[in-house]
Amino acid sequence: MSLPQILIEGFAKLPVLTNASICSGKTYIVTGGNSGLGLETARHFVRCSAARVIITVRSMEAGENAKKDIEHSTGRKGVIEVWYLDLASFVSVKAFVEKATSELDRIDTLIENAGVQLDRWEETEGMEMSMNVNVTSTMLLGLLMLPKLQETARRFETETKLVFVTSALGFVAEKELRKSGDVGIFKSLNDPKCADMGQRYSLSFIFTLISKANFTTRYALTKLVQMYAIREFATSYPVDQTGVVVNMIAPGLCSTGLGRDTSTTTRAIVGGLRAIFARTAEEGSRTILHGVVAGKESHGKLLSGCKIKEYV
Repeated sequence: MSLPQILIEGFAKLPVLTNASICSGKTYIVTGGNSGLGLETARHFVRCSAARVIITVRSMEAGENAKKDIEHSTGRKGVIEVWYLDLASFVSVKAFVEKATSELDRIDTLIENAGVQLDRWEETEGMEMSMNVNVTSTMLLGLLMLPKLQETARRFETETKLVFVTSALGFVAEKELRKSGDVGIFKSLNDPKCADMGQRYSLSFIFTLISKANFTTRYALTKLVQMYAIREFATSYPVDQTGVVVNMIAPGLCSTGLGRDTSTTTRAIVGGLRAIFARTAEEGSRTILHGVVAGKESHGKLLSGCKIKEYV
């Protein structure tokens, strides 16, 4: 899938695929739920009669503001809860899982939406920040939460969901991934000398970005590695054995705060593309809802534009 295809798909009209009959009585967790796609996804769940909706945040103040916004727009109080989670920290991930598994009676869906886009080198937990947050900690959270999702599926005789929010940009980062070789790829992925953090811009680069999708920023690479990890995860834990559907959705280019920590140049380029091609955050959240309602046929698959789409 090329970048032009990704951008053009943003003009497709998307349905809202949740309602009270689907969400009533259920508990949802949305990581990165204080803004953008996470905020709008959580709003849909509250509007559709979910019993509990937990949004995870790094800033409790931002989370409380998001909670007030959702309660005001939906007219429902006592549903949204704000929990702290920092995916840059393994300790935080483990603490969150311990709290969730001990305090929640059920978890019907975990939506792994939180992620970062950086164009400078930073490290956490001994690895590059965006690779850690978007891949390692994201997969760790899914793995540690799987037993609770399985327990919910078994106790309530339902299918639970583990939905990862990824990006179709990963498909244009294959050349960058090949630099890492075939064995021990994380060694090179966490080598600043090998990393293309996406800061080399020129008029010719921007033209190539749009026309040929030579988009090798770190964010795209993390999403490609993430997709491979999710496919392996789904293969290792078949839905027929766990009762948990594991899928991934590509929401397309959306007007969100993703990339707010990048350089002025990066924000200007992405901002220009968003002005022309981006969906609103609410429209993008509809693709996440599709991942929530999709059945066994979506296990291990990529969903885009509210359809199952396999591009590799």
